[in-house]
Amino acid sequence: MSTGKINVQTENIFPIIKKFLYSDHEIFLRELVSNAVDATQKLKTLVSLGESKATLDDLKVEVIIDKAAKTLTIRDKGIGMTAEEIEKYITQIAFSGAEEFVNKYKDKAAEANAIIGHFGLGFYSAFMVAKKVEIFSLSHKEGSAAVRWECDGSPEYKMEDATKATRGTDIVLHIADDSEEFLEDARINTLLTKYCKFLPVEIKFGTRKEGEKDKEVDVDNIINNPSPAWTKKPSDLKEEDYTNFYRELYPMNFEDPLFHIHLNVDYPFNLTGILFFPKLKKSFEVQKDKIQLYCNQVFVTDSVENIVPDFLGLLQGVIDSPDIPLNVSRSYLQADGHVKKISAHITKKVADKLEELFKKDRADFESKWEDIKIFVQYGMLSEDKFYDKAKTFALLKTTEGKFYTLDEFAEKVKATQTDKDNRVVYLYSSNAEEQHGFIETATARGYQVLVMDSPIDPHFINQLESKLENTSFVRVDADTIDKLIKKDDAQPSKLSDEEQKKLQPVVESIVAKEKFTVVFESLSEKDAPMLITKPEFMRRMKDMSAMGGGGMNFYGSMPDMHNLVVNSNHPLISKILNEKDETKQKELTKQAADLAMLSQGLLKGEELTKFIKRSVELID
Repeated sequence: MSTGKINVQTENIFPIIKKFLYSDHEIFLRELVSNAVDATQKLKTLVSLGESKATLDDLKVEVIIDKAAKTLTIRDKGIGMTAEEIEKYITQIAFSGAEEFVNKYKDKAAEANAIIGHFGLGFYSAFMVAKKVEIFSLSHKEGSAAVRWECDGSPEYKMEDATKATRGTDIVLHIADDSEEFLEDARINTLLTKYCKFLPVEIKFGTRKEGEKDKEVDVDNIINNPSPAWTKKPSDLKEEDYTNFYRELYPMNFEDPLFHIHLNVDYPFNLTGILFFPKLKKSFEVQKDKIQLYCNQVFVTDSVENIVPDFLGLLQGVIDSPDIPLNVSRSYLQADGHVKKISAHITKKVADKLEELFKKDRADFESKWEDIKIFVQYGMLSEDKFYDKAKTFALLKTTEGKFYTLDEFAEKVKATQTDKDNRVVYLYSSNAEEQHGFIETATARGYQVLVMDSPIDPHFINQLESKLENTSFVRVDADTIDKLIKKDDAQPSKLSDEEQKKLQPVVESIVAKEKFTVVFESLSEKDAPMLITKPEFMRRMKDMSAMGGGGMNFYGSMPDMHNLVVNSNHPLISKILNEKDETKQKELTKQAADLAMLSQGLLKGEELTKFIKRSVELID
């Protein structure tokens, strides 16, 4: 037996590991199982190169709980270690066996790049949950002797000859009293599923029953899929393979994704993965099924904000890249040039895929537009390069249910919706049901009305106004139809200025002055006698404030202001003007104003009750 001292800079290295190096104690299992997989991958590589005569019949990694002994064992049948190798790789923290192995074999075998453990400290995460750790190892090298190593978390260790019949390494953790949760089957199963679900070597955790009730047999409980879809070539996969993989990733999500993007890059960085488009509908839902980041099939995090732009965070799926720099505990991303290039590449691939789908089957793309609209708009707002690509396939939908690209719509409305100042006016509705009367008036004039009802449409409208030449957006209920798109041929008013001045105080007396501004307009006789409109600027500022538009909070706190538009050409307005009975004149005015408010959903409570009662009396 030999004893020694671990080559560390300070005797307090283990408390530092336990408290600060790893933010989450549970990841010790990821580190140790990953190391076991590395050892297995190394053996495969050496055998393929003819540098080892080991047999590769059963290479499963096993995780074993012994509640009575209070131990958790991670067992592999990989490369194994001699006493000298344990001395070097375990007791000298500065060295990383995986790093040295990759450097040695990087030009000889692709498998060498599948080595996960780039950090020599991974093994020491065991001391976050163990009061003592034992290693039992037998090297694949012919004539090797088995060895046992033991350490209780202090810099002292001891090593001695051992009896071990099978090649590979057992890491035995004697679980500390404050970490006994890691002796529970359910807890370990959850962690293995979380971190090791797609490791490239089978991971066994106990057994499970299989077969009919009277013929049940015990079989190995393999918790991972060693060959997930993203590691395969797209040409080798069918549509159902992608759907099945989505189910594997998100078993609690019962809706199928709309479509997928398979990432496969090996230069100038290594990146694989599959991204799925979920059904987003019209709301920003809290993303419970996020994109998952893997490093050589080891789960790292589902907080990928620093790798992909925010708008891509609305997608789901997997990104796997050994070129994404992580800190020593693999818990946090470290920003560098690679991350920016990877982010830009993913953005481009997503845009290319959407463009391809649009060109390949436009009808199918249109049928899915409502589900991806928020994603595309968010992307166009977030990234100029994405906007440049997306402007060819981003769609605008009219109240008639027809879809147009930006260029197509501009061409369609140019002739009819250009105002006297040579600006093209895009009319839109934020709620086709509530604004039905205004939409009907606009379409009767031959105008097209867009449906802009997503939460980020106020911001998207602003962007389009800044990008499209001589174009403005106006909500269809922002003003009377002739003021929405001002032409030279304004209709004459049937009421003189004097008559309007005479009628103004009558109308003002039946509405709240702090909420309504009374204005007279010469509209068509077919238009309503009174209309409620909301000025475009104020309404848009309030909408953007509600969505969190920077600097818009001031508008959000302001009361709603509306215009009560009196149609000076409607016969009812002339009748009100000429009514001698003041009580009846006021009743007629109130009825016309209430009708306008009712059409905008502004008539509520007591005022609505009075209106109904008055309407019944008028009918009688």
